[in-house]
Amino acid sequence: MAEKSGSNPAEAPDLDAPEKPGLEMAQFAAGCFWGVELAFQRVEGVVKTEVGYSQGKLPDPSYKDVCVGDTNHAEVVRIHFDPVACPYPKLLAVFWGRHDPTTLNRQGNDVGTQYRSGIYYYNEAQAKYARESLEEKKKEIKDKKIVTEILPAKKFYRAEEYHQQYLEKGGGTGEKQSARKGCNDPIRCYG
Repeated sequence: MAEKSGSNPAEAPDLDAPEKPGLEMAQFAAGCFWGVELAFQRVEGVVKTEVGYSQGKLPDPSYKDVCVGDTNHAEVVRIHFDPVACPYPKLLAVFWGRHDPTTLNRQGNDVGTQYRSGIYYYNEAQAKYARESLEEKKKEIKDKKIVTEILPAKKFYRAEEYHQQYLEKGGGTGEKQSARKGCNDPIRCYG
């Protein structure tokens, strides 16, 4: 039986509440979520990060489902942040600095729609800042087309526990990387 249009929970807005009163949430997709998460963990004013899947059509997807490539989910980092200590434009600067927004469905050796570039906003103020930042990035990168999508945040499905704070915990090699606020050590991605 086919689902009625608009009744798919995966396509509904993300209505989860921030971890604490006074916080806001943001979602970003910029390739493999491990390194992106660590970059945001280091930002002053970011209270919590979690990796997961959003913008897709399959409710409650697994990593294996998303890797097949037909669920349309992006690997995203969902951030709980204090907008006073960390205004949203600061998060946008981290996002733009963390990946190549001109490569369609790819970051480095990671290829597939799950690795696309996206800013997924929770309110109109975030949408406005996202669009303005995109225009600024276009001025900076004149010779290539930016493929970053800017859309409302859809239902967030938290990834399996082993993906959470993966690089801080040591990843596949056991070499832990610092998530200390303000740390600017190079981020090394590894499985």
